[in-house]
Amino acid sequence: MPAKASQPIARPIVCYVTDRKALSGEKTPSALLDKIRAAAAAGVDWVQVREKDLSARELLALVREAVALGSDRPGSMQMIVNDRLDVALAAGSAGVHLGHASVPARDVVRWCRAGNAPADFLVGVSCHSLEGAQEAESAGASYTYFGPIYETPSKIPFGKPHGVEELAHVAKAVRIPVIAIGGVNESNAAECIRAGATGIAAIRMIQDASDVDNAAALKKVIEAIHGLR
Repeated sequence: MPAKASQPIARPIVCYVTDRKALSGEKTPSALLDKIRAAAAAGVDWVQVREKDLSARELLALVREAVALGSDRPGSMQMIVNDRLDVALAAGSAGVHLGHASVPARDVVRWCRAGNAPADFLVGVSCHSLEGAQEAESAGASYTYFGPIYETPSKIPFGKPHGVEELAHVAKAVRIPVIAIGGVNESNAAECIRAGATGIAAIRMIQDASDVDNAAALKKVIEAIHGLR
């Protein structure tokens, strides 16, 4: 049974995928929380906490603080934890995101829908092909990331960019929300939405915004994306 995110979504989702190792200054959880706070002020909808090198205890502490930031703006920013279902549930986050090396989505969805997680708990899946998106839907995933759409260093291991035409094909082929990822930035986010993506996910567009500390320019970008529907 898919989660509530599979229902029609009123406006495009903007997701910040964290990578504290790519921060220009301090690379501490505290510095990352500052970026999450700025992202919240700019109006992001989701934050996927993707800090694979942290211990379970460190990650739990970070996500709990991040969830508290989101709770200051009810109905707005939601936290999703990469891979660690245990941490996601213990921290009270909105969901878990599964990658290619994670536990199979079907098993996670079945366990969550058996009453072990809140009814609206999100189970997201990364995919890099139409078949992958269809498998995610068949498994009951709440949404899927699809990419890379454009060239980006972080997605080189997953092959050449798919482009917006393939994104459009995938978005039409499945009913669950498709989030475009991989090289998405201020200049191309709109074409991803117009191609049928339910939203976009990005690291650098949000994390490296020149004035992310006051969030002014970033807020304009996010408002423009939200206004595409």
